Amino acid sequence: MSRLGLDATDIRILSAVQKHGQLSKTRLAELVNLSPTPCWARLNRLKAAGFIRGYHADIALGRIGDFTRVVVTVSLTHHRKADFDRFENRVRKLDEVTECIATGGGMDYVMKVITPTLASFQALMEELLSEELGIDRYMTYIVTREVKLTQPNLADLVAKSGR
Repeated sequence: MSRLGLDATDIRILSAVQKHGQLSKTRLAELVNLSPTPCWARLNRLKAAGFIRGYHADIALGRIGDFTRVVVTVSLTHHRKADFDRFENRVRKLDEVTECIATGGGMDYVMKVITPTLASFQALMEELLSEELGIDRYMTYIVTREVKLTQPNLADLVAKSGR
């Protein structure tokens, strides 16, 4: 099915763990329509091959507190590999940055940041600016509400990609 050596059963296994997280051997086998032992062997092979990066709980942050969520676009002054590496290495160390993607076009990066308050977000940005990471400009967008947060439907995505 794929250049990565995945077949339809592998995709069903990945889809099940993506949707449900860690499952018992029996429950995963039921969802995938495969007997438990070969299903578990496939799951272990997929883990070993790096297709599953980990498991996590989807925590309802809004039930815990009223945190500040900000989307930040960042453009660097220079576009050398060392400049990108320096910025990316720093961002990887920040717990407040929950997502950072490099983009082509007008901005170099788009980050999602979660902090306890708007003041703590501003302090974080001032710290980054003072560290001489080569930030030319940044734009902030305060998140007012979450409309959709989900993972793609893996089976549909693979099917539509022609793999």
